Amino acid sequence: MSKRSDIANTSRNTNSAAVLATDMQFFEALIRSDVEVLDRVLSDDFIIIDVLKGAETTKPEIIGAVGSGYVQFENIEIRDNRVRLYDRTAVITGQTQMTVSFSGTSSVISSRYTHVYCELSGRWRLVSAQGTSVQSSL
Repeated sequence: MSKRSDIANTSRNTNSAAVLATDMQFFEALIRSDVEVLDRVLSDDFIIIDVLKGAETTKPEIIGAVGSGYVQFENIEIRDNRVRLYDRTAVITGQTQMTVSFSGTSSVISSRYTHVYCELSGRWRLVSAQGTSVQSSL
């Protein structure tokens, strides 16, 4: 292997680890209802297609719902995930099982998800996400 490919592989591994760490920060912020971390991790134009209704939700909407306690993530178990890097963009696909409460009504949701990250101003930011509900046999 050449020095150039060794450097590229090291950079790719470092970026993969950084993106996964940011993704973990996102999940942990949801569980802790930490709107400051959510504000830092989500890009200003962030959009999520939610797992229940397929509705589009913006950054201010998700931060408002989490911050107000309307949505509470009691637990998020990441079953697996995979990172694919494309220059300054990363795509993470994975599986979760979440316990989520909406206005006090708790549900367990198994899903597959896609998170799209872009490196903006030297930091990985979540720009788009989609969750798809799946049978609980994950």
